[in-house]
Amino acid sequence: DYVVVKMIPDNRLPPRHLHSVHTGKTFAVIKWESPYDAPDQDMLYAVAVKDLVRKTDKIYKVKTRNSTVEYTIKKLEPGGKYHVIVQLGNMSKESSMKINTVPLSAPDALKIITENDHILLFWKSLALKESNFNESRGYEIHMFDSLMNITAYLGNTTENFFKVSNLKIGHNYSFTVQARCLFGGQMCGEPATLLYDELGTGEDSSASKSGRSTDVAAIVVPVLFLLLVTLGIGFVVLYMRHRRLQNSFTAFANSHYSSRLGSAIFSSGDDLGDEDDEAPMITGFSDDVPMVIA
Repeated sequence: DYVVVKMIPDNRLPPRHLHSVHTGKTFAVIKWESPYDAPDQDMLYAVAVKDLVRKTDKIYKVKTRNSTVEYTIKKLEPGGKYHVIVQLGNMSKESSMKINTVPLSAPDALKIITENDHILLFWKSLALKESNFNESRGYEIHMFDSLMNITAYLGNTTENFFKVSNLKIGHNYSFTVQARCLFGGQMCGEPATLLYDELGTGEDSSASKSGRSTDVAAIVVPVLFLLLVTLGIGFVVLYMRHRRLQNSFTAFANSHYSSRLGSAIFSSGDDLGDEDDEAPMITGFSDDVPMVIA
C-alpha cells in the first residue's frame, strides 16, 4: 500500500543557495534557487542592493518560473561594498549576501627621477587602461619609512608626477601611488609600490621579477648568438679545408696518371733504400767521353 502526498508550496520561504558567480569592477553576477522545486507559475523576486559606502538603496524586480535564477547587477562602482537581499515579491523571508567589487588597477610604470634636493615620482595615466577612471579624481601618494616604521600621507594630485622633498640620508622608503580614495578612504584603487634607498636607486617591486628575467635574457641571448656565429665559422673553416685537401689529392693523382695503363701509379717506397735517397741520379753517358774499364 502507498499514498501520494503533494506538498502545498510555501511562498513565505526564502530563496535558497544565494551566492556570487562573478564579480567585476562595475557589475556582479548572482545566482539563487527558488524556495521550492519546480515552480508551476511565474515567481516575482525583489533584489535589493544597498551601497554600504554611499548609503543608498536600489531595488530590481525579476520575474521567472525557473528553479535556478541568475541575475546581473549593473552600474556598480569599482572598489565598492554592497549588501544584496533577495526575497519574493510578497516580502517573504529573505536571503542576503555581501559583495565587494574589484577596485581600479594600479598605475603602470612608476619611476623615480633623482634631483639635487628632491625626487620626482612619475607614472602612466590610469585612464589609458581604465575606462571607469577620470583624471579629475586624481591620485594619492603614501610613503613608508622602514627605519622609523612610519607611514605618511604625502598628498594627492591630478597630474602624472609628484615631487617629494626632505628625505633623510640613510633611510629606506617605499612609495605607493593609487587612484584617490573616495568617501573617507573606503573606495580606493590598487596601489603601485616603488622601493627607494638612500643611494637614490629605485626598484619597482611589482616589476622586479620581470626585470630579473629581462636581465637574464639580455645576457643569455648574446651568448647564444656568439655560440651560433662561432659554430658557423667553424663549419665554414672545416668545409674549406676539406675542399682544399680534396683538390690537392685530385691534382696529385692526375700527375701520376698513366694513360697507357689507364690508372694512377704510386710507389710505396719499400723498394728504395736509404742510400738511394742520397745517391745522385745517373742521367746517361756522352759519346765523346771515353769509357775506362779497370
